[in-house]
Amino acid sequence: MTTKLERIIYAVKAHAKGGRDTGAVLILCKLAGVVGLAAIFTLFVVPSATLADDGVPFPDGFRDWFVVNSMTATKDSPVFGHVDGMHLIHVNAQGLATLKKGGPFPYPDGTIFADDVHEFSVKDGASVEGAKKFVTVMVKDAKKYASTGGWGFQVWAGGDPSKPQVPDAAHAITACFNCHTPEKAQGYVFSTYIP
Repeated sequence: MTTKLERIIYAVKAHAKGGRDTGAVLILCKLAGVVGLAAIFTLFVVPSATLADDGVPFPDGFRDWFVVNSMTATKDSPVFGHVDGMHLIHVNAQGLATLKKGGPFPYPDGTIFADDVHEFSVKDGASVEGAKKFVTVMVKDAKKYASTGGWGFQVWAGGDPSKPQVPDAAHAITACFNCHTPEKAQGYVFSTYIP
């Protein structure tokens, strides 16, 4: 049985070999890595945090942060079928000013992006949020995560802080950072501010 992380890695490798739609793959990478998705600060409050083995904290309270963007992917998507769901990308206060201004990059240490992924259903032509599937996080610490552009990455199954899926920084390179590398000029972040 494969993990969600293994399926994400497989999809990225398949794209590299098969030349699928670049825009869709960039979103996949954001979802795998992000989101970009663990908190040091919420708007003006320091949240509690639960650390994974690799030191990336679970972003307690992230649903109170700024919502960057959203996306809904269905199971029949050739790129997103294994990470289908309703994706809600958040950023904490530490990174909000850089996001809104579009730079200057890099993002300041302490910036956190979180992707809150849920099941969804369609009712009366509208997508309706369901149970949480996973939370992905990228947290900025230039010294601690120097090998991955200054970002630490983690994915939590079911959004459960006790179920991290990325065991260490070495796995974060193949599962997350390789996808973010094309976004180096944007601080390795796919998200942009849409007023």
